Amino acid sequence: MLRQLMLSKKIKGLRDSLNALLEDERKLATREAELAEAVDQAETEEEVAAIEESVTEIEEEKAAIAEKKSKLENDIAELEGELDELKAKEPDNTERKKGVEKMEKRELRDLIGSFVRTKGRMLREDPPAEPELVGFKIVDGGVLVPEEILAPEKEKRDVVDLTKYVRVRKVNSGSGKVPLLKKSGSRLHTVEELEKNPELAKPSIEEVDYSIETYRGYVPISQEVIDDADYDIVGLIAEDMADQELNTKNAAIASILKTAPAPEYEEGSDGEPDPDKPLPVVGIDGLKTVLNTKLKRVYNTKLYVSSSLYNELDLLKDKNGRYLLQDSITAASGKSFAGREVIVLDDDVIGETAGDLVAFVGDAYEFVTLFDRKQMSAKWVDMNIYGELLGIFVRFDAVKFDEAAGYYFEWEPEPEDDGSEVEGGGSGEG
Repeated sequence: MLRQLMLSKKIKGLRDSLNALLEDERKLATREAELAEAVDQAETEEEVAAIEESVTEIEEEKAAIAEKKSKLENDIAELEGELDELKAKEPDNTERKKGVEKMEKRELRDLIGSFVRTKGRMLREDPPAEPELVGFKIVDGGVLVPEEILAPEKEKRDVVDLTKYVRVRKVNSGSGKVPLLKKSGSRLHTVEELEKNPELAKPSIEEVDYSIETYRGYVPISQEVIDDADYDIVGLIAEDMADQELNTKNAAIASILKTAPAPEYEEGSDGEPDPDKPLPVVGIDGLKTVLNTKLKRVYNTKLYVSSSLYNELDLLKDKNGRYLLQDSITAASGKSFAGREVIVLDDDVIGETAGDLVAFVGDAYEFVTLFDRKQMSAKWVDMNIYGELLGIFVRFDAVKFDEAAGYYFEWEPEPEDDGSEVEGGGSGEG
């Protein structure tokens, strides 16, 4: 153990030295850029000679730095190899650690179970028990439910979690601004030695405002249920809390996706597109046109479709009788369209009512940012029917970030009298 600590200390010292050399390299690069400008401005032989002398000095310094870097990198690699060997010889405590974690989790579940069964009596004692003695954190008179308790202990049913597809930022305050970088699609350019660096596109950094909202609900467990229960109350609560949190965040994210512009609009009286009159996307060709021409390739485009639209697309075949939705072992839904993953949502989540043929097509990660306080809490609240119920609270905010990252639209099948996709559709490749 001591040997490992010594090796780690040595490696840190060497890395600090390596970082210092990298900083010296950066300074040399700045000097080189300044010399490149000086070359253009030099008018006399003396000035040229002075620049040449400086160039020689820089080249010598670069060579010395390169030599030192190489030695440091070799030393670090050697020490890290020795450290890995020592770690490999350590006894495997994985099972022991798992046992300890399982025991701690079980104790935490028991504590929260006690909070539920006693209706929070431990927090109302005189004097009240210290949070450290209670065993969990107190938030606004309730208990902060740890994430590991909310994690399902059995495989959950097939439910889409939209937070896995959008940008999630953890925040510690109720409101504020966070700088985010939009995808620019810009690229670097080659330059000849000592030439000026070309001007690159400025990064598009925007400050996004957020204001955390508190979402409230309750777990349907009354005192009667507690009195009669002979099962794991915490397990029941955890499952219901996780479901409510997932549904709430999905609805908030979907509401932002539905604010995306349509690919096309009707022309207004002034000859300009009327933003109040979006046009539907028609048929498979229309859907492919959105994918191929409306979105930049820099975006990680996916199709977020209503279950009714998914059913329509899933039944379509090309002229050879092949289904247009392709099987995909990497997509969560098991299907892809034109090489893009298809995510299926309930009609009333991505749409408004059952039967809606709607979709968001684009990069949800760039379109939506979810600011998460990561504080799901529970406390007993008054309910005029059951007396008291266990209320739950979760705090977050979902906002639009890059509007160019996606489109939201209604989809219509090709009119039958114009020929169906079975006869005239594409091959399924975009």
